[in-house]
Amino acid sequence: MANFALLLSILCFSLLICFQANAQPTSGFTDVALSQSNFQLQKPYDLSPSDRYSFNNGVHRFWVYSTDKPHTPSSNTRPRSEIRIRGYDYSSGVWQFEGEAYIPSGTTATSVMQVFGGSFRATTIMLRVYQGSLTVYRSPVLLSNMYNRWFKVNVIHDVGASNVKVYIDGVLRYEGAGAGGSNHYFKFGVYAEDGASNYMESRWRRIRVLRKN
Repeated sequence: MANFALLLSILCFSLLICFQANAQPTSGFTDVALSQSNFQLQKPYDLSPSDRYSFNNGVHRFWVYSTDKPHTPSSNTRPRSEIRIRGYDYSSGVWQFEGEAYIPSGTTATSVMQVFGGSFRATTIMLRVYQGSLTVYRSPVLLSNMYNRWFKVNVIHDVGASNVKVYIDGVLRYEGAGAGGSNHYFKFGVYAEDGASNYMESRWRRIRVLRKN
């Protein structure tokens, strides 16, 4: 009987581990409605949208040069071509961003996705590209050899628990503390960082925003 109970416990534990490993990041979440009106493009202020952004066949394509101007004449920030998701700013609850990304080779020192808002820095989290690796800020590395292929990104922000999780292709690759702050929203595209390549590009498709039920 004791051996049977031990085997049963091991089996239940194994099943639990398998369930957790195969659990979908979006389980327990509900999509919010998104349309083009929710996508606000931020690009060099002296250029037309089509000079640094296109949307064709469901793919958002962003590109920018390190010599471009910032998104407003008064800004001291670096060049960017990125979408700020409007209409779903949040200060509480559990929210999730999902999308599939493609980064062409050569793009480096570039932020490609961020959760904006924090009390001691401007963002809760940034996903960046450095020499073919996807990182959280400068480290840790979430995905190596990621150039020239599509990969899936899920970022979950639990405001109350001050917790952030990042899944790559359905696998949990990062979990860490939030950064405080009273207002948050999602952004994706390209935004130059220190040492950025002259040309930066990212492509995104199947964008979703979800919130915990």
